[in-house]
Amino acid sequence: MNLKELALKLGLSPTTVSRALNGYPEVNEATRERVMAAAKRHNYRPNLRAIRLATGRAMAIGHVIPVASKHEVVNPVFADFIAGAGETYSRNGYDMILSIVPDEDEERAYRELHARGTVDGIIVHAPRMNDPRLPLLAGIGLPFVVHGRATGSEVAYSWLDVNNRRAFQRAAEFLLDLGHRRIALVNGLEFMDFAIRRRTGYCTALTARGIDPDPALMSSDEMTELRGYRSAREMLGLQAPPTAFLVSSMISGLGVRRAAEERGLRLGRDLSVIIHDDELSYLRNGEDVPIYTATRSSVREAGRQAAEMLLDIIARPETAPQQRLLEAELIIGQSTGPVPSAAPHRN
Repeated sequence: MNLKELALKLGLSPTTVSRALNGYPEVNEATRERVMAAAKRHNYRPNLRAIRLATGRAMAIGHVIPVASKHEVVNPVFADFIAGAGETYSRNGYDMILSIVPDEDEERAYRELHARGTVDGIIVHAPRMNDPRLPLLAGIGLPFVVHGRATGSEVAYSWLDVNNRRAFQRAAEFLLDLGHRRIALVNGLEFMDFAIRRRTGYCTALTARGIDPDPALMSSDEMTELRGYRSAREMLGLQAPPTAFLVSSMISGLGVRRAAEERGLRLGRDLSVIIHDDELSYLRNGEDVPIYTATRSSVREAGRQAAEMLLDIIARPETAPQQRLLEAELIIGQSTGPVPSAAPHRN
């Protein structure tokens, strides 16, 4: 079915149908929903070449990944975010362009994508404090949405984030309510905004209960199984080891579990562990009963919503920056329990 045939079925002009499908703001929401539903029902696929010629848009969204973090491409968290965003792009007739570039060429990559008209917008990943990419993108006029936030940025920008501070504060409070006082934090790299917020939430909870955060019980590293294992092994070897861990990812949590099992400790009985669970498609936290107690937030859904925000900004460039803060849910699993009366410490 072509555009004219779809318009005829709807009793609308081809121009109105085209504008509804491409997000033009002058089309009211009821008409847009009617057109979108009919397009889906009749399996209508727009002619992207015609759309590009008519609108001047590339009908593509960019994701730029520096070589230093190219492992993100095979990280299940990144993969699920891209899958969620991809669903939104596909539904709206957009392609996705993934560019892996040398670190020193990241700025040039953004400028070239804009100058060549290769993409209509960018999703910014892994924001840092005072992230220089934000003023760059704002300055060249390339629409963007940040997955996360960049503390200290003076640029007004659109973002979608999880309330990391509140999630880790709640998780630490849960452990404190179970009687734990020696609570360790295995965090991500703390030049990353999300990791800074998670540490803040953890420290806030401890301080509110009169407990001074112990630097020996805090680590900051890449969120891999090996780094989680090494951090936990070192902390469990302390003279006064932790009785609980708060861990920034399920992947790091697997390493913490390996270190615990090496010492003969059973999660939920001898040692409590809470992870951050991104509700991943290919790394599930159990089935009926979660394996780990977790602060849960779907990264796939975050990808869908971030992509929707960006497409809306592209369609309505005059709108103010959008912000969306998602709350993580505390899921009780098998990995937490009351502090042991005599915390075991085995060599």
